[in-house]
Amino acid sequence: LHSAQLLITCLLLCTFSSCLSSKPNFVIFFADDLGFGDLSCYGHPTSLTPNLDLLAAKGLRFTDFYSTSPVCSPSRASLLTGRYQTRSGVYPGVFYPGSIGGLPLNETTIAEVLKPLGYATAAVGKWHLGIGSNGMFLPTKQGFDEYLGVPYSHDQGPCHNLTCFPPDVKCYGVCDVGVVTVPLIHNENIKQQPVNFLELEKAYSDFATRFITTSAKNKQPFFLYYPAHHTHYPQYAGSDAAGRSLRGPFGDALLELDNTVGNVMATLQKTGVINNTLVLFTSDNGPELMRMSRGGNSGLLKCGKGTTYDGGMREPAIAYWQGFIEPGVTHEMASTLDIFPTIASLAGAKLPPVMLDGFDMTDILFKQGKSKREAMMFYPIDPNEKYGLFAVRLGKFKAHFYTQGASHSASTPDHDCPGSASFVGHDPPLMFNLEADPSERYPISLKDRPDVQAVLEQIRTIKAQFEATMVFGESQISKGSNPNLEPCCNPDCSPKPSCCHC
Repeated sequence: LHSAQLLITCLLLCTFSSCLSSKPNFVIFFADDLGFGDLSCYGHPTSLTPNLDLLAAKGLRFTDFYSTSPVCSPSRASLLTGRYQTRSGVYPGVFYPGSIGGLPLNETTIAEVLKPLGYATAAVGKWHLGIGSNGMFLPTKQGFDEYLGVPYSHDQGPCHNLTCFPPDVKCYGVCDVGVVTVPLIHNENIKQQPVNFLELEKAYSDFATRFITTSAKNKQPFFLYYPAHHTHYPQYAGSDAAGRSLRGPFGDALLELDNTVGNVMATLQKTGVINNTLVLFTSDNGPELMRMSRGGNSGLLKCGKGTTYDGGMREPAIAYWQGFIEPGVTHEMASTLDIFPTIASLAGAKLPPVMLDGFDMTDILFKQGKSKREAMMFYPIDPNEKYGLFAVRLGKFKAHFYTQGASHSASTPDHDCPGSASFVGHDPPLMFNLEADPSERYPISLKDRPDVQAVLEQIRTIKAQFEATMVFGESQISKGSNPNLEPCCNPDCSPKPSCCHC
């Protein structure tokens, strides 16, 4: 066997933590509102994403990778905890600047299982899992040593007077009014409010590369979680990306994210840790089609953000580990839920004593093997115990028990996508073969199809078994908001906004 193959075989026969001279590092890029059809390596003709294309060419590209929610906060909670958002209470919808609740502190994050093993941990970008009183829900209270970012979506504040592109192109739209302008927080202190969009991505990139460089210099294993604002509305970009893509504002924002991916990869190479680092890239949910050309593209998938059709939750995903992951494409089913147990397995970390919904992906990553994931469950924006799952995918088949459109997916000619497509229960459920019909256009008739009827019975059984284990956590978002909790600059912050409640 080739020496590299021998090493891979060794790693697969024992734990990574015992075989490697040092524990592996982990970098997660988590894009925002990026659709299945938005990257060049996923077929978009005018997106400029050379660094992600290279990552995909040299790594493993997924065709059947899912988030757990068609909106932001729940999907982030699931990635970091390996549990469906219904268990942690991060539903319905998303957190706002003055939200009282947040990701419960008794939930265990990836950062928290790595910290006891000596990992340096950092988060940079869009947190969107709550701030709370005295910053009680910020990343620094959830296992991260350091944080730099806007703690929620960058449209959750007035933006009509802010500059999104140089030299002074104002942001498109008005964003949320009646709340404070978006702040830039370092750890638990506000450094800038409103944030300067033209310099924001550079600040994030510099933070990420410094964190990697420092960790490598200290010979300390690290975990970098980078939930980007790109490509969420309103798009923005600094001088290095503005006007440089063929796709307009969305393409420029995507290029700016791609530039950061390139900077991080170059830093991994420069510091000599690239052979000991697993890099993962995916997105939180599908594109916001209501924004039209500024809202992303779900490719051939049906609908987008806000819906439980595949366009709302099936995401581009890439895994890269130089020397260990062979280049290729996998059609195995996987999810953001699977990132937590995979990282824990590779690091030799102890799993928390709670029910996890993820599965170890090491067979997929290193053996080009089969997924341990039998099924994928689809909850809507506003899940509840009465209706439970809206859809279930088993193998190549997906059954929709309920369907509903969403305002996020307006402006498409498909009448099933916008908010005007009201809630409908289906008995029997709508059945689709996603291998033959990934666009979910042609429901399979159960008549004279005993094979499909048998699959549906399996799906019903899996659904019932899963829902029997689901204990809904107290809804954190239903706790409401308090304007006094909206983040406000301290006296030293510059510029100091006039709309702070202090």
